[in-house]
Amino acid sequence: MEPVDILREGVGVALKLGGPMLILSMLVGILVAIFQAVTQIHEQSLSFILKVIVVVLVLLVGGGWMMELLLEFTRYLFTLM
Repeated sequence: MEPVDILREGVGVALKLGGPMLILSMLVGILVAIFQAVTQIHEQSLSFILKVIVVVLVLLVGGGWMMELLLEFTRYLFTLM
């Protein structure tokens, strides 16, 4: 196994771990921006607080899967050594 393949696997794991949180927080940000544009409420903390809540919920729901994926990749790296 070449280092490029290991790096590719690592990037794939990072995308799998961070992707759901980033996509959902982006969607919440867009929805809040549309809501703020319609109602003309321009509160900075509204978007931030909702994004933090979404990220925490994703971690609570998918945290076990994320940890298992990270442990599997770590075991894979240790078997290569």
